[in-house]
Formats: sequence, structure tokens, C-alpha cells
Amino acid sequence: PSPASADTQLFGLLSTLLQQVESLTNQEEVELRCKIKTLGLEVRKLPSESAQNLNQIEIAEKLDKLSEQLDNVGELISSTMAADPQVRTLLSSTADIWMPVITATSDERRSF
Repeated sequence: PSPASADTQLFGLLSTLLQQVESLTNQEEVELRCKIKTLGLEVRKLPSESAQNLNQIEIAEKLDKLSEQLDNVGELISSTMAADPQVRTLLSSTADIWMPVITATSDERRSF
């Protein structure tokens, strides 16, 4: 799949999983929903003209920042899985889609 469709698939899955978690727990996860939406917009954002002139160090720094944000999502998923067995089952059954993105290094994410 193209990087754009992979992004769409991942963030669609995250949104669906979050809806299911909210349904199972009867709690609205406003903060997590906002973080997923923000991260999705950031990942899909087209680079501005000035961003096209970034050197490799600047690009690596930006990728590291995105990696940090994905790590935060990973921590939230882990804590939610620990708290609710139904959520753990749901996330485990779809881990093949979201886990590689969350655990990837900056270098690995560049190849997505």
C-alpha cells in the first residue's frame, strides 16, 4: 500500500479501536481521541515549500518528534490494555496493523 493509504488505514483503525474501547468502558476518551486526531493530521500534512529544503538532520529531528508522539500513543494503549481484558483482546487481535508503527524506530518509519 502507498504511505498515504497506510496512514489512512492506521488512523482509521485507531479511531475504530478507540470507539470500541469507549463503548466497552462507557467512558469517553477525549484526550486520547484528540491526540490520535492531531497525530493523524500531522502525519498526513504536506510539507510546505520551506520544509522541502530541510537538511537530513532537521528531517531526523522531526521524525524523532513524531516517534515520541507515537510512543505516547503506545503508552496509552498499553495502560488501557492493562486495565481492561476486553480492550486487551480487541487490541491484540489488531496488533499486526498498529504495533509495527508504534514500535518502529525513526529509520524504520521513514520506509513506511
